[in-house]
Amino acid sequence: LKGSGMQRDEIFARDGHRCVFCGQVLPAEELTVDHLQARSRGGDRSAGNLVTACGACNVRKGRRRLAEFLAGEPDAYANFRRYAIHAWKRHLQAIDDEVSKLRAG
Repeated sequence: LKGSGMQRDEIFARDGHRCVFCGQVLPAEELTVDHLQARSRGGDRSAGNLVTACGACNVRKGRRRLAEFLAGEPDAYANFRRYAIHAWKRHLQAIDDEVSKLRAG
């Protein structure tokens, strides 16, 4: 995360070493940093675009858009809304809107 406002360990500490998708608290070596808006889609490395995810959830998410992953995983979505408290409100709103559209069909 070179050039970012926060380093990986700072993101993990900020999020209480808790995966925002499964809710587990894990050691740093089992955690990854996930972008709410992917860098390939214009997202940056700012703190409001980054959350803590465990390796297992990151693998389950794969290369799907975050909303696509969350729309198909109600428990992960509930955890995300509970634990992604440091995410920018505009990202949370965009994700909520996209999840609603995906669930509607």
